Amino acid sequence: MSGLAISTTGLVHIYRAHGHDVAALSGIGISVRPGELVGLLGPSGAGKSTLLQLCGGLLTPSAGRLQIGEHNVATMTEAELDRMRSGDVGIVLQGAGRNLIPYLTPAENIHYAQQASPPGRELPAAQEVLELVGLGNHAEDELSRLTPGQVQLCAVAVGIATMPGLLLADEPTSQLDHRARDEVLAALRTINRETGMTVLLVTHDPEVAATLPRTITIRDGRIASEGRSGEEYAVVAVDGSLPLPPHVAELLPAGTLVQVTTENGEIRLTPVRQEEDDR
Repeated sequence: MSGLAISTTGLVHIYRAHGHDVAALSGIGISVRPGELVGLLGPSGAGKSTLLQLCGGLLTPSAGRLQIGEHNVATMTEAELDRMRSGDVGIVLQGAGRNLIPYLTPAENIHYAQQASPPGRELPAAQEVLELVGLGNHAEDELSRLTPGQVQLCAVAVGIATMPGLLLADEPTSQLDHRARDEVLAALRTINRETGMTVLLVTHDPEVAATLPRTITIRDGRIASEGRSGEEYAVVAVDGSLPLPPHVAELLPAGTLVQVTTENGEIRLTPVRQEEDDR
């Protein structure tokens, strides 16, 4: 098993709300290499969960291209999307309970998830999957006896039950204490490192984001910035636009004229004063 790449170009998703069309994503372009561990960041309503659901085939793009490995998601039928999710893409929805059958043990939940796997696919034993996330000693426990952190780990285990090439996790550490949060993050890193699985997770927690090797921040449905090893970078869009970091945007109100100059390989942005513009 090897990780799947993610590639989007001009990705748009529009939904209807209160009689109006709303653009949740407006021309998103990202590239994630096979085997990367990437976090999607951004304020509530920015579009990060929408992007995650599009990658999982739970939503249909309104426009643009979305490639998951060899799958062109934008053109796939519902049956094809079902097959993709049953083998190549694992999804952990926000809220651990949404991923689990409450009256089944962790091992039984994994067996149930594996039933949808394509015929002939080699599947790991439930115990092996649980060992990978640190729940090897809880295979036959009742879910009601597990801690919230252990229940979330069980949800992650179900998400990787078929050993997919891509794991999508929506807020997998929300509503957990720091210890449980760190255990879930450690499990995701172990999965990524030991299997080569690509992992894309949504988080609003800056402490979680700080532990990730790469982050992509979405704001108002567009890519606002990327983080690499703790450094934040603005990202030039395909159309040449450049979203400014919030602390810079505060200094340049909408409508401000900015002079762009280059010298010795450096690019300088200089706001033009109103009186200068009037002359």
